[in-house]
Amino acid sequence: MNKMKTVLLAAALALFNPAQAAAPVARIQAMLAKPAIMCGRFDQTKQLAGMKKPLASNGRFCVVAGKGVLWRTLQPFPNTLRLTRDEIVNYQGDRVAMRLDAKTEPTVRMINNVLFSLLSGDLGQLESLFEVDGTVDANSWNVALKARQAALDKAIGTIKLDGGAYVKNIVMSESGGDKTSIVFSAIQTGETAMTKEEAALF
Repeated sequence: MNKMKTVLLAAALALFNPAQAAAPVARIQAMLAKPAIMCGRFDQTKQLAGMKKPLASNGRFCVVAGKGVLWRTLQPFPNTLRLTRDEIVNYQGDRVAMRLDAKTEPTVRMINNVLFSLLSGDLGQLESLFEVDGTVDANSWNVALKARQAALDKAIGTIKLDGGAYVKNIVMSESGGDKTSIVFSAIQTGETAMTKEEAALF
């Protein structure tokens, strides 16, 4: 479940300011690049409640519009997750280690619905699920999402993210005290952004 929540953060943005909603939303959506294919590097640090030393990992991610998200941890241990609207699949090498179907796992459907709302910029859906606040200036933005429903808050927690044309940093604070920080870099877009191995998983 932790890995599912991490992938949820792969590419996310929304903004709702009650005082002046329309203009900031329009501005921030105009700033965001919306490529059909986007890949890059992630560096993740997870601070577990009660542990002094954080857990660090890194790897690659790909977001393919209309298909899903691929999250490939390379260090310290190779691991691949693929999320689509219908399922979450965990690969260990070429072997499917776990498959969760949204039809039989309500949590999978909930997390995937949030994921695809974030990726598509569906502000109406996000506003129904989250209390959303943020700021935007000429070249950057920052957003905070707090789940309205207790079940979603327990599964995801509070999300803060910032960036410009792309998401740069995400911080997720879970109700139990765990905190995950992700930095995105080396963003590439288009067909050549994915390796043949990554493309084969879609």
